[in-house]
Amino acid sequence: MSIDIDTIKKDIARRMDGALEVLTDEFMGLRTGRANAGLLESLVVEAYGSNMPINQVGNISVPEPRLLTVQVWDKGLVQAVEKAILNSGLGLNPSSDGQLVRVPIPALTEERRVELAKVAHKYAEDTRIAVRNVRRHAMDTLKQSEKDNEISKDEHHDHAEQIQALTDEHIKRIDALLEHKEKDIKQV
Repeated sequence: MSIDIDTIKKDIARRMDGALEVLTDEFMGLRTGRANAGLLESLVVEAYGSNMPINQVGNISVPEPRLLTVQVWDKGLVQAVEKAILNSGLGLNPSSDGQLVRVPIPALTEERRVELAKVAHKYAEDTRIAVRNVRRHAMDTLKQSEKDNEISKDEHHDHAEQIQALTDEHIKRIDALLEHKEKDIKQV
């Protein structure tokens, strides 16, 4: 009985793509000098006795390059939205105007840019580790299949090369995302 390498490769690719999606989401939350709605999307607001994502209590928009706004649907939640933004650790100071919460994005200092670049590198390295763990798991499966005489040594070698190529491709994509994010952070 031979293992189905195509099914295994699809599963590996799906799991590695999932790690890349997480990285993309984490990068969205990293503040650059420009306003980006993704910056606030991960915030949670205390509303109606439970925690809700900010985009479920209002609309986030980017009217200007250095300004985010949150149009809160329920006037009673304006303070909760402001509190969530203040406590987010993003270094933002919201102000409300009726049901509209304005969030000016201050220019980044050089020190803060270096700090953000380090955080971006950590996120990228964590993603590389996740991708390598997926590869290791797949390689272990191949080793076991060969040990159980389900595949030959040559098949093991060929499949291992395919899995490594998939891993290399995903690592390159991580590096490209990191390079793009660093450019974004360092842009004045």
